[in-house]
Amino acid sequence: MTLRDKLLAQRIYLLLAGLFITSLVVSNLIFQKFFYWYPLDIEIFGTKLFEISVGILPYPITFLITDLISEIYGKKRANDIVVVGIFASLFSLLIIYVAAQVPATEWSYVDNELFYTVFGNTTIAVFASMLTYLFAQFVDIQIYHFWKRLTKGKHLWLRNNFSTWFSQFIDTLTIVTLLCSFGIIDWDNFKGLLVSGFLFKMIVAILDTPFLYLGVFLFRKRFHLRINQEIDLL
Repeated sequence: MTLRDKLLAQRIYLLLAGLFITSLVVSNLIFQKFFYWYPLDIEIFGTKLFEISVGILPYPITFLITDLISEIYGKKRANDIVVVGIFASLFSLLIIYVAAQVPATEWSYVDNELFYTVFGNTTIAVFASMLTYLFAQFVDIQIYHFWKRLTKGKHLWLRNNFSTWFSQFIDTLTIVTLLCSFGIIDWDNFKGLLVSGFLFKMIVAILDTPFLYLGVFLFRKRFHLRINQEIDLL
């Protein structure tokens, strides 16, 4: 690979890392709002499919990006952006904490009470979920590369979905547990939200598989990569 190609691959990696970090930080800031999508008139443990946190919307993007980076750049590069994402999230929480401590003016559109309502639970809950999220992402990367070695780089759909499903279950279980533990939602909704959230993530993982195939195809075509070949960055 030429120096020019390596520099381009480096820039693309930084772009993917930026998308990953943005998706991760935003999902941690918006998770207290819940929305509904009722494709079918079904209830599970008293919760209709689907009633889920809006924080779930950008989360699957993070797993898609780590799978793409794992496929093209290798395990180490995928692990690197997960660690950077954790630091970015913690830094955003520090900023929120400082912002919550300074008093609002009398004419401020967002007063102290409203600010705390929106962001007050964020600092504690997200800090508590960071270790579990870190574990879930590392599990995703480990399982992805296990299937990649086992299939010798073939059957991309297999490692994409199986790694994401397992890690997303861990993540969903933790997030719902934290939301209930901090009183953001009632424990009566625990089972329904767990199943609903996990099923939604499974559907998204299946739907994003063609995008992973497209991304891998474009990378291999542009950089002339063989199956199972990875880009070694500068």
